[in-house]
Amino acid sequence: MSWHRRSWAVAAVTLMLATGGAAAIAALDDGRVSGPDRYDSGQFVFARVRYSDAYIVPGYYNGQNQPGWAHDYPGAELNLMRILESITQLDPYIGSDGGVIVDLDDPDLFKYPFAYMSEPGYWNVTEREAEGLRNYLLKGGFLIFDDQRSDEHWNNLEAQMQRVLPGLRWVQLDASHPVYHSFFDIDTLDDYEQAYPGYDPIFYGLFEDNDPSGRLLAVANHNNDIGDAWEWSMSGWVAIDLSNEAFKLGVNYIMYALTH
Repeated sequence: MSWHRRSWAVAAVTLMLATGGAAAIAALDDGRVSGPDRYDSGQFVFARVRYSDAYIVPGYYNGQNQPGWAHDYPGAELNLMRILESITQLDPYIGSDGGVIVDLDDPDLFKYPFAYMSEPGYWNVTEREAEGLRNYLLKGGFLIFDDQRSDEHWNNLEAQMQRVLPGLRWVQLDASHPVYHSFFDIDTLDDYEQAYPGYDPIFYGLFEDNDPSGRLLAVANHNNDIGDAWEWSMSGWVAIDLSNEAFKLGVNYIMYALTH
């Protein structure tokens, strides 16, 4: 990319983040839920899970550190929704706030068949949240865990999900699973470009009744951060191949959630 094109792209992304809107910032600062004014069952809305952090996880958001659950918000979902609109027949909500922010113990979570959680390595689920997420997943919801790395983060995610669904075991996924063919045909996960240098990306799934041939309840993009690639896809800071593959994963996850 030429310097002029790179500068334009960076400026466009900076403007998008800066103009994310008062609603987007308010959702972080005072707990209000962002997204469309009213629920429309005919429109797909990206749902981001909010949780209480044990501590603030450093991450750039409009020039300030924010909780781990808010990393890449709202640019990640906004860019993914634009891709979804351009290549599918879905009618995604596209607002400056990207989508909705929901708590796991909020009954409104059940309005959204797809949900996304960032930085689960720092997640500490409460009893009410565990019950809410358990019911959501068993009644048809689908959750993506993203932006995590290291054994320490993985051990925490496993421990929290044991509180949600005791006895269920994570299974490593490969490209043969239907989730990777629900829209795009993704032929391999072995050569997925590293989001975190020094860590090999691994994809795990959690299945109902521990049956790998059954319904997939959740996916964990371990040692990976596809939300980061969504957010910075127009900036020139993320390789085109990485952002393209990240968008494919996002679209496939959504289409699987809507059809299973």
